Amino acid sequence: MSFTIAIIGRPNVGKSTLFNRLAGKQLAIIDDTPGVTRDWRQAPGWLIDVPVTILDTAGLEESFDDSIEGRMRRQTEEALKRADAILFMIDGRQGLTPSDEHFAGWLRKQKKPVVLAVNKCEHENAAAAGMAEAYSLGFGDPVPISSAHGFGIEDLYHAFEPYFPEKVIAENDDDNIVPHFDIDDLEDNEDFDFAELELKDDSDKPIKIAIVGRPNVGKSTLLNSLLQDNRVMTGPEAGITRDAIAVDWEFNGTKMRLVDTAGMRKKSRVNEKIERMAVEDSMRAIRLAQVVIVVIDASMIMEKQDLQIAGHVLDEGRAMIIAVNKWDKVTNKEEVLAELNYKLETSLAQVRRVPTVTISALNGRNLGYLMQCVLDTYEIWNKRVSTGKMNRWLAARESQHPAPLCEGRPNRLKYITQINIRPPTFSLWLSQPKELPSSYKRYLTNAIREDFGLEGIAVRLLLRASKNPFQDKPNSRVKK
Repeated sequence: MSFTIAIIGRPNVGKSTLFNRLAGKQLAIIDDTPGVTRDWRQAPGWLIDVPVTILDTAGLEESFDDSIEGRMRRQTEEALKRADAILFMIDGRQGLTPSDEHFAGWLRKQKKPVVLAVNKCEHENAAAAGMAEAYSLGFGDPVPISSAHGFGIEDLYHAFEPYFPEKVIAENDDDNIVPHFDIDDLEDNEDFDFAELELKDDSDKPIKIAIVGRPNVGKSTLLNSLLQDNRVMTGPEAGITRDAIAVDWEFNGTKMRLVDTAGMRKKSRVNEKIERMAVEDSMRAIRLAQVVIVVIDASMIMEKQDLQIAGHVLDEGRAMIIAVNKWDKVTNKEEVLAELNYKLETSLAQVRRVPTVTISALNGRNLGYLMQCVLDTYEIWNKRVSTGKMNRWLAARESQHPAPLCEGRPNRLKYITQINIRPPTFSLWLSQPKELPSSYKRYLTNAIREDFGLEGIAVRLLLRASKNPFQDKPNSRVKK
């Protein structure tokens, strides 16, 4: 277990900027507006050569009620319980404030080591007053830093060094390396089988699951119910979640990484800069996910925005499950299910039989079935089909329904193979790929999905022109 540091401070002192700096990635949303961060989040990072776990927290607020500020404070208190040490940040430009003094007294009662950092000290003269005042808080020598410019990181290392456990050499976690091959040389090697490529085993890695949907459909409530913990803020207000919060979890022995995302409204309604960044963060979570749970409200079945979100997930090639939340409030259940199936068949016709699960996130209903559906869909998303089986299937399908003629000649379907998984991707070599009608391509794609048990997920079919063996050879029959 690495050393865990919680970054604490008033709103807008630069906590998320330092979090991103130590993590080496732009994970947290950053803006000059106070109170952007609401839920605490964690990420692996480095202090020089020491691996640490960093906790980014909401700005400390002097509120103890059920308002958003009060819930933000409770989230910060929960993060403190998980930390080995505290990095208390103040703003060097503004100097010491009464709020800083109040929270400094509160941190002294936590009985955990505290390092005081004075941020925004890229100019010594401008931050001199803040540094001088910081001594009065009683946390020893303050550390001048600039989270935006990376100044003072080495000093932070020396400040935390007395509290570090024995250094652990971090192992490199390389991504899967896919062997390189030239697709154009495929026909020169008939024994080559893409579906039997031995890729690096990643069974020990968690399945990445993104929970997405419109605002206020119950995404955060679903995450909390799965974890059986108040991990993220919830409430009747729409748009509470801003950052995409990732949490490691385990279901029936399978490791998972659940990602709660901000609600995505129509583009025309997104005017604020922070909401725009939150939606971009949600889009990024979809791109990085393997399985996406699209949460919809049972009282507003598959509205236009729900369909757009689902369509985007399928375009990205992710495995998708529709979770119909708040099902306990529905009275005419058969009518709602019929409406849902109709909209899926007509508006998401590119993927048939998308898995749908009715749930109640608040009451914890059907969540076990939902996660089992995630595992089943993930297995289909990783399915491989051998090249020999694919080509026997192609010959049978072509004999039943040949491709339309091209300029009076047959457009021969010569060879097919699976070149990738996640999603299942197939390459088809034929005489004239540009002349193959889109309707016939859909026929083949739907047939692949039906015949090989790939229902409910995106399937990609790439068309390629086969080589002409006489293209580059001189005509030996031409008279000299």
